[in-house]
Amino acid sequence: MTAIGRLKTRSEFVFVKGGRRFATPSFVLQARRRLPSSTQTPELARFGFTATKRLGSAVVRNRARRRLREAVRLAASSGAIDGYDYVLIARGGAVQRPFTEVIKDLQRALTKVHEPASGRRHRKPPSA
Repeated sequence: MTAIGRLKTRSEFVFVKGGRRFATPSFVLQARRRLPSSTQTPELARFGFTATKRLGSAVVRNRARRRLREAVRLAASSGAIDGYDYVLIARGGAVQRPFTEVIKDLQRALTKVHEPASGRRHRKPPSA
């Protein structure tokens, strides 16, 4: 079972932004392995939660973050990898979808961000 920590500072959130990402109807999951020189304990998987004002009022944003925190508490210990930092960015589905679907989204997203890269990247089509 993986121990779960929290991301708290802006610099930690910005660092994770450069990693892998996977979008679901409930949230966008960003994941990145921590640097070995980090002062944080490497055996923890750490999570951060954010909800932008675009999502709605403060009440809606807080509810979305609470639901995501609970989903992580219940389901992330099986899919999170030690030494990784994760950020969940709430979408409208975080509040509106049934909670069991949010948990399924989290399990699927954790699996996807840890799959090896396929090597295919989105490229602009060649100009004619």
